[in-house]
Amino acid sequence: MKQLSFLDRYLTLWIGLAMVGGIGLGYLWPSFGAEMEALSWRGTNLPLAFGLILMMTPPLAKVDYGQLPALMRDRKTLGLSLVLNWVIGPVLMFALAVVFLGDEPHLMTGLILIGLARCIAMVLVWNDLADGSREYAAALVALNSLFQVFAYSALAWFFITYLAPKVGAQGAVVQVSMRQVAESVLLYLGIPFALGYSLRTIFIKTRGLEWFSATFMPSFSKLTLVSLLFTIVLMFGLKGEQLVQLPGLVLKVALPMLVYFLLMFLLGLFISKWLNRPYDQAAAVAFTAAGNNFELAIAVAIGVFGLNSPEAFVGVIGPLVEVPALLALVRVSYALKNRWFA
Repeated sequence: MKQLSFLDRYLTLWIGLAMVGGIGLGYLWPSFGAEMEALSWRGTNLPLAFGLILMMTPPLAKVDYGQLPALMRDRKTLGLSLVLNWVIGPVLMFALAVVFLGDEPHLMTGLILIGLARCIAMVLVWNDLADGSREYAAALVALNSLFQVFAYSALAWFFITYLAPKVGAQGAVVQVSMRQVAESVLLYLGIPFALGYSLRTIFIKTRGLEWFSATFMPSFSKLTLVSLLFTIVLMFGLKGEQLVQLPGLVLKVALPMLVYFLLMFLLGLFISKWLNRPYDQAAAVAFTAAGNNFELAIAVAIGVFGLNSPEAFVGVIGPLVEVPALLALVRVSYALKNRWFA
């Protein structure tokens, strides 16, 4: 099994330290929240928006969009990935949210937002650790990136505002307009998408693909972690005194997330085997299906529900759960490789 970089290996630790640092900042600097909230324009907190846009740009610059034509020719893998990511995944997370958090409407909404945000960053790391196909992973990430830009807002409105009341959650879920979500997606995904694609195109043309991949991206990618930690410090600094219930919140949200990761991964791997896909392609499909784009979920939750909302905190908790869970699934993939794909 390959090794993570030092920063990625201890990501859960960095997130925990950022939470503690934010809480400490809120206590030591009583006016911190008021001063940060004053830096807003038309309801958007400018420091936070800046951090979230920076956080989303490196993963979108890393994507090789030129891989899409090859994937389009493999209709079985393409169809499987689309169904897993945009039908089964959202429906499964919605069902888990209703079952586990039906009495906690704001947490339920935050979890639904996570289920709709398909992974476009760390999935490349998990797939590489498990010896999955880099080409297929890159192509699937590119495809999911494009789908998210155009489909996320409509799906968020459908599951949160339309479908939740149909299953008895009326009055429990905050009503979300498609326009609200679309504006957040445009700001926090559309702008990074344009920046990432432009940086990739310009640098590859002027400096070459080898320099871009080997020199620029390793350094530029660290911006995602730095921006994520900045976001967490800011969020926890604003409401540090209200976080005494955090351990209980983590446990409530962690259980349905763990069930989701395991089921989506095993489903992706099993169906790929059934379709006679080789292991490396099956691993790419499975990890793409199991991972989620917590950065986007955090950004949309903040844009729609506010910086201090429970929905936003669910997004922050997500990476705490995902990192150790997906690392464990890397080991599971190696074990199943010898049994299922021998």
